[in-house]
Amino acid sequence: MGLGNKIEGPNFTGDAWLNMLSAEASYDCQVYNVTFAPSVRNSWHTHSIGQILLCTEGVGYYQEKGKPAQRLVVGDVVNIPANVVHWHGAAPDSEFTHIGITPKASENKAQWLEEVTEEEYNQAT
Repeated sequence: MGLGNKIEGPNFTGDAWLNMLSAEASYDCQVYNVTFAPSVRNSWHTHSIGQILLCTEGVGYYQEKGKPAQRLVVGDVVNIPANVVHWHGAAPDSEFTHIGITPKASENKAQWLEEVTEEEYNQAT
């Protein structure tokens, strides 16, 4: 499958890669593989309709604002409700890969918020 393209921009704390697996317009669903280098995570964000994560490699974390972080391992599935502020990324000592699924992609907008601070990340791990 390969890593895909390096993600550029302010919403990740370091090296991460995106490999788009399916973006068939008639399905209105995007399926993509994201790989995070150790300790890399994305910023707090929301999805207006929600998102599904299928954990496929390594160890990672998922956290909703105001709740404890969840440790993620291969085989875990995360159903992220609409408009829930959250982040996800790799453990300090492991790469982490998940398949992301964005349903109703034409309407499902991501809203990027502030970075996850080092303190927030360290509390999660």
